[in-house]
Order: sequence, then C-alpha cells, then structure tokens
Amino acid sequence: MEKQSFEEAMKRLEEIVQELEKGELPLEDSIKRFEEGMNLIRFCSKKLDEAEQKVTMLIREGDDQYREVPFFEDKSGDG
Repeated sequence: MEKQSFEEAMKRLEEIVQELEKGELPLEDSIKRFEEGMNLIRFCSKKLDEAEQKVTMLIREGDDQYREVPFFEDKSGDG
C-alpha cells in the first residue's frame, strides 16, 4: 500500500464506504472491505501526519530576520 498515493487511497476508501452503506455484500465480503478500509485509514492518517510535520511557516521577526515555526503553533498566547 505504500506505493499508493494519498488520493488513490482516499478514493478507494470512499468506494468501500459506499459498498458497505448499500448493505448488499455478503458478511464475509463486508468484513474484508471493513479490514481494507481500516488499513486505508491508517495509511492516510500516516500520510497526513507526515505532511503536517513538513509544513512550516517562516515568521518575519525584523529586518531580514526569519525563524521557522511549526504550521500549527498556537499563536493566541493561551497555551
């Protein structure tokens, strides 16, 4: 699954959800789809975590001075 893109995994996950929502699959097939879906969720979650770690913003502190800040840093001062 690692060679699969995030977008491909999300598309497949949507297909699985639609199949399961229809309720027409035999029990064994439903269980297989559910397991596949759970694996896809883990894969997508991992990819999102990796992307979040890469996203940073440059904050200008003064004339030609910048610092790297995590994208989701709390800027409100509340913690």
